[in-house]
Amino acid sequence: MKNAVCSLSLSTALALAAVAPAHAADFSVTADSRTDGHFANTQYSASFGCHGANVSPRVAWQNAPAGTKSFVVTVYDQDAPTGSGWWHWIVADIPANVDELPAGAGSAEGKLPAGAKAVGNDAGQTGYLGVCPPAGETHRYLITVHALKVDKLDVPNGATPAMVGYLTHVNSLGKATTTVLANR
Repeated sequence: MKNAVCSLSLSTALALAAVAPAHAADFSVTADSRTDGHFANTQYSASFGCHGANVSPRVAWQNAPAGTKSFVVTVYDQDAPTGSGWWHWIVADIPANVDELPAGAGSAEGKLPAGAKAVGNDAGQTGYLGVCPPAGETHRYLITVHALKVDKLDVPNGATPAMVGYLTHVNSLGKATTTVLANR
C-alpha cells in the first residue's frame, strides 16, 4: 500500500510538472542601458529639471510562458517620492509574436507594434516619460514584461496605471523584470 501511495504521488507530481508554466528564471527581459546599469542620457526626461530626450529604451524578452497571448510592458520608479512610486511607461496589448520594443518605440515619434496600446503614465501622457530622479538621489526603475493569457486587456481610453495593473494581474501567466538605475 505504501508503494502505491508513493507511486501515485510521483506520477501525480510528474503530470503536474509537465503542465506547469516555465520557471520564472526562464522568462527574462533586458533593456538597453549603459554598461554600468544606468539609463543613457537620452532616456532621461526633458522636464522636471532633467535635460534628456524622452527616448524610450529598447526592451527585449525571451522564453515567455506557454500559452502567452499578449504582453504588457511597464517602466516603474519604485523610489519616487510620492508614496506610491511613479509609472513612466505602460504599453498594453502587445501581440504574442512580438519580443521587443525598439529604442524610441514609446517616444513622441516612436512606433509601437500593430495592435499595441500606450496607456497614460503618471504624468497623464500616453508615451514614455523619461526618468528624472531628484538631484542627489539614485532611483531603481523596474522594467517589467508581463505575459498574459488574453489577446487584449481592452483597457478604456483614460485608464489609470492602477487599472492596467489590476487587469494585468488577473490575466497574468508570468512576468520578467530587470532593474535599471538613474541618478543626477
